[in-house]
Amino acid sequence: MYLYVEQWNVTKDWMDLSKEDRRAYMNKVQDAINEMSGAGIENVGWAMNDEHTPYRSDYRYFAIWKVPDLDTVKKFEHGIEEANWHKYFSQVNTRGKLIPLNEAIDFLVNLEKHSTSILD
Repeated sequence: MYLYVEQWNVTKDWMDLSKEDRRAYMNKVQDAINEMSGAGIENVGWAMNDEHTPYRSDYRYFAIWKVPDLDTVKKFEHGIEEANWHKYFSQVNTRGKLIPLNEAIDFLVNLEKHSTSILD
């Protein structure tokens, strides 16, 4: 199981669309999300980043997903590209295989001093 976190802000291209065009686009996105559930992709939720969040990121919107495996993650990412999402939203992503808490803690404890923390 993978966790996938998207964070984004709207772009000028989004703001230049009429509200009717925005609604039409988001209706297509919603249809695609409904289709993805058949592939085992679970939308945990969407939210707006609370302005009072400590150490807040600079992104206003975010969504969290649970995805069964890396192949499905790649299909998910491909679908986002096909939807031309990045034309309308400036986005960053975080993804990773879901691991138990004790494994995550052990990883952080056992990092070597000169580690990049990516490969260790």
